Amino acid sequence: MSATTSAASTPTVIGVPAPQEDVDAIVAFVAGVQHAQQNTLTDAFLGVFREDAIWTTAHGKRLTGLPEISAFTRKVLPPQADSPVTATYTVDLILFIRPDVAAVKIRQRPVSRAEGAYLDEIFHGQVDPAELMAAHPEAVPGTPTYVLAKDDGVWRIAAAQNTQVFDVETLSAG
Repeated sequence: MSATTSAASTPTVIGVPAPQEDVDAIVAFVAGVQHAQQNTLTDAFLGVFREDAIWTTAHGKRLTGLPEISAFTRKVLPPQADSPVTATYTVDLILFIRPDVAAVKIRQRPVSRAEGAYLDEIFHGQVDPAELMAAHPEAVPGTPTYVLAKDDGVWRIAAAQNTQVFDVETLSAG
């Protein structure tokens, strides 16, 4: 399996009881986000947000509301079609806050489009990956958190924080 196709994994699920169909729907939701981003499908990507969503990018830019998220996305996503790097998204943890609200922790790994190789593996086992991080910023993984709300049976992002991993211990461990 290439790295651009996420391997199916079972996330840790905590919080209030929730049906397996909601767990499956959230895993599928995140796979849809991955597909939209890997294929630079702007409208599909924007379709995952609530109208009143808040999103903070990996570089700290706060976007409030779908119009602002849309303007930013329409500017930055289409040029990614030519990027040699994309990312995979794996759901690590789902915290059901309520049956219709879930916080979702995602492992985002950069991959080469051409080879499908995980780029963040260069950090694994390094005692001090700081020099590698500076030399290969495209290889730094992410750890997004999505707060999803289920409205009329559909899960959408209400709030999201997309954070890059700069913690040495986390990078070294993989």
